Amino acid sequence: MELTPFFFGLYKFVKYGLYPLTWVVLLLGAATVLALFPFSPTRLRWVRRLVIVSLLLLLTISNPLVATSLMGSLESWYQPAQLSPSDRFDAIVVLGGGVNERGSLRPAAEPTSYSRNRTTCGVDLFQQGHAPIVVLTGGDARVFGTGSKEAVEMQRWAVRLGVPESATMIDTDARNTYENATGTKRLIGPASILLVSSAGHLPRAVPVFIKQGFRVTPAPCDYASQDLPQESWKDIDLFDFMPSTTAFQHTTEAVTEVAGIVIYWLAGKL
Repeated sequence: MELTPFFFGLYKFVKYGLYPLTWVVLLLGAATVLALFPFSPTRLRWVRRLVIVSLLLLLTISNPLVATSLMGSLESWYQPAQLSPSDRFDAIVVLGGGVNERGSLRPAAEPTSYSRNRTTCGVDLFQQGHAPIVVLTGGDARVFGTGSKEAVEMQRWAVRLGVPESATMIDTDARNTYENATGTKRLIGPASILLVSSAGHLPRAVPVFIKQGFRVTPAPCDYASQDLPQESWKDIDLFDFMPSTTAFQHTTEAVTEVAGIVIYWLAGKL
């Protein structure tokens, strides 16, 4: 069952609590509150502990080796689809990854790099003749107000890449992975599909679609990692130990995906 606006907003709020940056901010916030009061030996010890833990946590989640290991573990879950030219499916399903809204600088809404890369992968599979239609799924994930529909912008990108609009179907209501699956089921029913998404997202997406009755062949793309986790520690240099904003982002994505898998499992959606 899809989330009501209230519970979707609650879901988004809880999701922020899973971000590593939130953990760092809460720890530093607690240290700041303690520092506002007159110091005592006990309070000073707690301030020092909170600051040290915050620094260690920040260094850990922004470490490239940590980020690569976490993302690599998720991205190696499903290997790239080994397809022969004769392999056929009912549809290629591409999951949305966000949209950049129109603004005073950006002249028009456009798919984020995640949505664009996923759509490009889906288009490649379509042009290889593996399915007659491309299903693009993703709606407006804003809690307040309204915004652009992910699937609409993805469809425009697919058409620009050469897919006839008549060979596309869009689901503009889905706001999360579960609704991607249920919305696609309403469009085409249980079917054999090539499921296209970022490699780190598929460990959660594949079982959700299987639960809805689809016969799923994963088609991972948009990799963040270069090597398998056991190979990522080869040829280490000094920069692999230095904090990186890219590593911070990848660690955040990995942590939220793992948390999403656990939450979906507890909710019976996997």
